[in-house]
Amino acid sequence: MKLNLITQKYTKLFPGDFSGNMMQRQTPDVMFCTVEPADFEKTELIDFNENLAEEIGLGEIENQNDKDFLSAQNLPENVKTYATAYAGHQFGNWAGQLGDGRAIYAGEIQNGNHQTEIQWKGAGATPYSRTADGRAVLRSSIREYLMSEAMFHLGVPTTRALSLSKTGEDVIRDIQYSGNPQKEQGAVVVRTAESFLRFGHFELLSARKQEDLLKQLADYAIENFFPEVSSENNPTKYIDWFQAICDRTLKMVIDWYRVGFVHGVMNTDNMSILGLTIDYGPYSMMDGYDLEFTPNTTDLPGRRYAFGKQGQISHWNLATLANAIFPLIDDAEVLEKILDNFGKQFWVKHDKMLADKFGFDEVLAEDEKFFTEWQQTMQDLNLDYTIFFQQLEKPISDIKAEDFKDSFYRNMSETELKKLSDFIEKYMARKFKNKISETESLKLMSKTNPKFILRNYLLFEAIQDAENGNYEIFFKLKKALENPYENLFPEFNKKRPSKYDNQTGSSQLSCSS
Repeated sequence: MKLNLITQKYTKLFPGDFSGNMMQRQTPDVMFCTVEPADFEKTELIDFNENLAEEIGLGEIENQNDKDFLSAQNLPENVKTYATAYAGHQFGNWAGQLGDGRAIYAGEIQNGNHQTEIQWKGAGATPYSRTADGRAVLRSSIREYLMSEAMFHLGVPTTRALSLSKTGEDVIRDIQYSGNPQKEQGAVVVRTAESFLRFGHFELLSARKQEDLLKQLADYAIENFFPEVSSENNPTKYIDWFQAICDRTLKMVIDWYRVGFVHGVMNTDNMSILGLTIDYGPYSMMDGYDLEFTPNTTDLPGRRYAFGKQGQISHWNLATLANAIFPLIDDAEVLEKILDNFGKQFWVKHDKMLADKFGFDEVLAEDEKFFTEWQQTMQDLNLDYTIFFQQLEKPISDIKAEDFKDSFYRNMSETELKKLSDFIEKYMARKFKNKISETESLKLMSKTNPKFILRNYLLFEAIQDAENGNYEIFFKLKKALENPYENLFPEFNKKRPSKYDNQTGSSQLSCSS
């Protein structure tokens, strides 16, 4: 790999603590601290994403030094590792300074005009780990490695995963916070993104009233990651930038709804200013449709981050970012206008997304009522979200209510079957109003509705085997997720088996997941 191309642009531009002091603490005057990754004696590379490595300009593994790099060991002299400080609102409450608690940066690599940041997750503690150890376990690392790549291939904006390695050490975790900690295998994921800048980076500087640094960080973000924002002689630069953040966030969340993804912990420190899905913890792809579904046990009983609330929470998070960058704009009216427009555009984009899923060529005035009835039908019957749309993807004459039984999570009463049948008839009547051909409609549905989603029960099975040294399911899932709009492995395209309904690590997850 071309490790000599890795640079530290961020550490050269912003104030930092270069002491190497690893004590967990507040760092009021700096934006990052240099750190040293932990020493791991018996690392083992499980998988390396060759296509991503080539894409970002890092290249292929050539020797043992490259494998060492992937587990943060024996690093070359040009790689100066660091962790950044940020803040955030967690579950709606101001949490103050947070920072990279288990993420350590290697730096950036430039490939032409494209910059990519590289960081390890799970390679040891940093000054921002608070009371934690900075490690990651194989279980959560597999979940992040596979899901971030699954989202990429689904067409959802996301961070990416470059490699997955075992560290050879045991890590103590209490997965359900039940007072029953267990030893688990340690692991490290190398993940990449154009930038890992979060809402929380700006919240921290604003809270500290470090307005010069706030402006410098905003200018850095605009210059490097927002080509749609003109930065020269532009009096509305920061307004345009905030609008761009809102636009990117909106696209991301609409894509979450399209594929049925529930993030589980949409704290502002887990929100990317680039509109990327970041920090794969207690997430889940939705099985049975439920607007109140949250996979995160920490989110109970309030369900702040439930599936149906993700649009509302993204709006709330953007409002907190607007407050943070207000000193750069100093115009409450224009910020309120942008935020209000986000709320309006959410429903416009949401309805267009649903129209695509149903194979409609446009959104008609009557569709608001149609979508509402569909949503209520799905909610009442708890039909499998993904399989339901797969059953619709056929010529109208071939659609029959009884074919939807593969999407049922319980036995349906005659009344419920009649409710579904009535809705299908309304769908067929609505589809006759298309101006496009049935063939074109089916093509639209095919590229919008995935045939494969990385369900939690599949991950659970892959993790169980991997913890016993068997990676067959892991690699089979990786192959399937690279082609999510094809039905390569029909055995994966099934609803969640009932035996996993209350399984910890499958249907029930925590922030330790």
